[in-house]
Amino acid sequence: MKEQPEEKKDFEVFDENWDIVMMFLRMNTQWNCSFGGMVGLNYEVLLLAGGLFDIYNVENRQEMLEGLQLMESVALVEMNKEKK
Repeated sequence: MKEQPEEKKDFEVFDENWDIVMMFLRMNTQWNCSFGGMVGLNYEVLLLAGGLFDIYNVENRQEMLEGLQLMESVALVEMNKEKK
């Protein structure tokens, strides 16, 4: 049996990515699901008037959204890994 590598719980976040990571963590209850598993984040929570972008005064919404989409794509691969 192949030995599993030790799972690390700590990680470094570069300063320029900190706000994106924090917003991603705020979105942790906003995953859309189907019978096949997680399918993506519910972006209306960010974008609608009074949403998280407004609450947290996000200035560069495009940069934030692109960063969240990148994190989402990697998270989806990891979360749905066992379903394949």
